[in-house]
Amino acid sequence: MPDIKRIFIANRGEIAVRIIRTARALGLETVLGVSAADTESLGAKLATRAVVLGPAPSKDSYLRVGTVIEAARGTGCDAVHPGYGFLSENRDLAQACADEGLIFIGPSPDNLSAVGDKLTARSHAVAARVPVVPGGTVETLDDATVLADKVGFPLLIKAVAGGGGKGMKRVDDATSLPAQLDMAMAEAEAAFGDSRVYLERFVTVGRHVEVQILSDGDTILHAGERDCSVQRRYQKVVEEAPAPHLPPELRRGLLDAAVRYARHIGYRSLGTVEFLVDVERSEFYFLEMNARVQVEHPVTEAITGLDLIALQIAIAEGKPLTLTQDDIRPSGHAVECRLNAEDMAQDFRPSPGRVTQAWFPALPGLRVDTHMLPGAMIPPYYDSMVAKLITWGATRDEAIARMLTALDVCVLDGITTNVPLHRAILSDAAFRKGGVDTTYLGKLLAGTGENA
Repeated sequence: MPDIKRIFIANRGEIAVRIIRTARALGLETVLGVSAADTESLGAKLATRAVVLGPAPSKDSYLRVGTVIEAARGTGCDAVHPGYGFLSENRDLAQACADEGLIFIGPSPDNLSAVGDKLTARSHAVAARVPVVPGGTVETLDDATVLADKVGFPLLIKAVAGGGGKGMKRVDDATSLPAQLDMAMAEAEAAFGDSRVYLERFVTVGRHVEVQILSDGDTILHAGERDCSVQRRYQKVVEEAPAPHLPPELRRGLLDAAVRYARHIGYRSLGTVEFLVDVERSEFYFLEMNARVQVEHPVTEAITGLDLIALQIAIAEGKPLTLTQDDIRPSGHAVECRLNAEDMAQDFRPSPGRVTQAWFPALPGLRVDTHMLPGAMIPPYYDSMVAKLITWGATRDEAIARMLTALDVCVLDGITTNVPLHRAILSDAAFRKGGVDTTYLGKLLAGTGENA
């Protein structure tokens, strides 16, 4: 496979800027595909060239496979990097790249098929001897009733093709099952064009822990785990690495299971295997595999010193990993806070608008991934995340202290953000102790009078 010289970035926002940064360091040119709303974005200014994909709505620009391929070919690109979200796990884009002689900086179409459907991914976990949450697929209320009797309440209904909390409903008893099943299937159909759902046991006290995987197709390595248990409505808010207070035997089991899963499906690229840790049973279950770079990848980079995007590009070029597992030696602790343009007082309603001031001073141990600059416009069409603050410390306490300082001194004026929420989380005794579960943030918000 030839070396990559020019990358078409099929994404926007902070991840586009992040990819451009590594591409520049590697001496590569970049072409950024933008919507009409993003022509003046920081990514458009930093890329070697920017081309307009279409109007502001995602369906008319960032989600059009044919347009992305045409733009990449028309600008002489060798490869396409999809970032995260949008088309990042879209098999059609990966296949179209292969058909058109473009390198897809991500896994193969077959890999995407293996993990893109939650039921297929679950079946691979079973075959790879990776534990799964008790449950199964349902098509009718009768199916759901029979399975619920076997698994027991509470239950979680999930969309087969879903993610991001869409089509996901908790069911606490048999009387609420019919209504919740109808709502979950309707949401799944609206969000993904696929109404299929499955039921699984709801783990009452669970932690969301994920493992970073690197694979060149032969060598499969892990880069440790991340804890993403601080979530609101199934959306991650704060992430950290390594996962605090995880029993050593459980940690080893997670890491080994992730590598075993990747090996079973013949995975090649950067990827993340996500697990639910049942705190009460001290067990873990496979959730899904994300076949792309994760939003929270910087905390892994902070404790390992790796550039995961650079490794992802090298693997896409067909280069073998030059690392061994012993070469990856995590050091210290890292925390990431996702800063969103949203108003906590209005049930976290998105707060688009113009940024009048953006200032992120250099501080020890602080990294800022953002596409914000003074005068930047936050359109109402996309995800509300405007920046990620990442702090590293020799200890977890030091990383948290540095994050609190960063939250105090970094400036994003002109918009309302969730910075007060992050201050509350990082100052809270339960979080400071470490090892909170996925219900933590809902309880914290309820305690402060906010909507959980």
